[in-house]
Amino acid sequence: MTEQIEQTEIALMWATPEILTATANTDAANLPLAMLLIFGTAKALDELLERLHQPGIVGQILAGVLIGPSVLRWLAPNDFLNALAELGVMFLLFRVGLHVKSSDLIKAGPTATLVALLGVIVPFLAGWGLLWIWGEPMVESMFVGAALVATSVAITAQVLAAQNLLQESASKIILAAAVIDDLLGFFVLAVVSGFSKGRINFVELCTTAVLAVGFIVVLVKWGTWTMGRVLPHIHQKMRTGEAQFTAAVILMFGLSVLASYAGVAAIIGAFLAGMALSGNVEQRVHDLTDGVAELLKPFFLAGIGLHLNLSTLRTLSSIWLTVAIILVAIASKFIGCGLASLRLGRKDALRVGIGMTPRGEVGMVVAQIGLSLGVVGQRIYDALVFMAVATTLLAPPLLRAVYKEHQSEANKTLFQA
Repeated sequence: MTEQIEQTEIALMWATPEILTATANTDAANLPLAMLLIFGTAKALDELLERLHQPGIVGQILAGVLIGPSVLRWLAPNDFLNALAELGVMFLLFRVGLHVKSSDLIKAGPTATLVALLGVIVPFLAGWGLLWIWGEPMVESMFVGAALVATSVAITAQVLAAQNLLQESASKIILAAAVIDDLLGFFVLAVVSGFSKGRINFVELCTTAVLAVGFIVVLVKWGTWTMGRVLPHIHQKMRTGEAQFTAAVILMFGLSVLASYAGVAAIIGAFLAGMALSGNVEQRVHDLTDGVAELLKPFFLAGIGLHLNLSTLRTLSSIWLTVAIILVAIASKFIGCGLASLRLGRKDALRVGIGMTPRGEVGMVVAQIGLSLGVVGQRIYDALVFMAVATTLLAPPLLRAVYKEHQSEANKTLFQA
C-alpha cells in the first residue's frame, strides 16, 4: 500500500499537462499541488528577478511558462486555475483603486479619452492591414486588429503600484485611458464578432453603450461621495469581525457583477469599487487587501505564462508572422497613445505609450473568441497568444526604465527627509 502511494505521488509530480488538467477538477489532492507549483515557482522567480534588479512581475509570468506545457509540462490551464486567476486580477485592480482618487481620473479625462481613441484606432487598423497584406481572409484580419486593440490595465497598474508611481500624471492618464479603452475595445469586438456572423445588432450595441458609459460616469463622479456617507453607517451596524473589509469586498464583487451586465469587464468594476472607497476606509482594509492580492496575484500572472505555446514557432513562416504581429502590436499602441499624450511632454508621452502596450489576458480572450467562432485559425490564434504574452513580458522592464529618473529623484528626496 505504501509503495502504491509513493508511486502515485511520483507519477503526479511528473504528470503530463493532460493528466493534471483532467484530474484537477475531480481529485482534491491535485488542488494544493497545483497551487504549490504556481505560487512557489512564481514567488521564487519573483525573488530571483528582483535580486537581478528586474521587475518581479516578469519572473511570475515566466514561472507559468516554465512549469507550463511549453517547457517542463508540469501543469496546464484548467477551470480551477482560471478561477483563481480571475480572483487575483480582481483583487489586484481593487487594491490599485484604493490608491486612486476619482478627482484625478476626472481631471485626466480629456487627455485619457484621446489616448484611448488613438490607442484603439491605430492598433486596429495596423493589425487589420498587416494580416490583409499577409493575404489572410478579411474577417480573420479584423479579429487580429481587435486583439491588438486590447490593453491589460492589470499589468501596468501592478508595475506602477509596486514602484509607488500611481500618483504621477502619466500614471493617471494610463489608468483612465485603460478604463475607456476597455469600453471601446468591447464595441470593436462586438462589431467584428457581429460581422463574422453576418449581422450586427446596432440597437443592442447602442443600449450597451449607454449602460456602460453611464455605469462608469456615475461611479467615477459620485462613487467616493456616496461611500463616504454610507460606509460609516454600515460599519456602525455590522457586528461581524473586520466589518469594513467585509463591506469593501461585498462592494467589489457587487460592482464587478454590475460591470459585467453593463458591458465592461468585471475587473473595471473592481477597480471602480476600490476608487469609491479610496480615502473612506481604514488602513486595516488596505493591509487585508494587500494580503489577499499577494496570495492570488501569482495565479493571474503565472496563468498568462501557462497559455504560451512555443510550438507556434515550429515553421519559419509562423515565426515571421508572430514577430510581425508583436512588432505591430508594440508600435501601434506606442505611436497612437504616445501621440495623443504628447502635450504632456515627451517623457510622459513615452510613459503613456509604453504603459498602454501590454495585452495580457485581454488579448488572449479576444483570440479565444475568434477561435471559438471559427474565423481565426490555430496558427493565428497561437501567434496572438504569443503576442499577448510577449507584450506583457516586455512592458514591466520598459516601464521601469522610463520611470527610472523619477524613481531616483523620489528615493533621493526620501533619503534627504
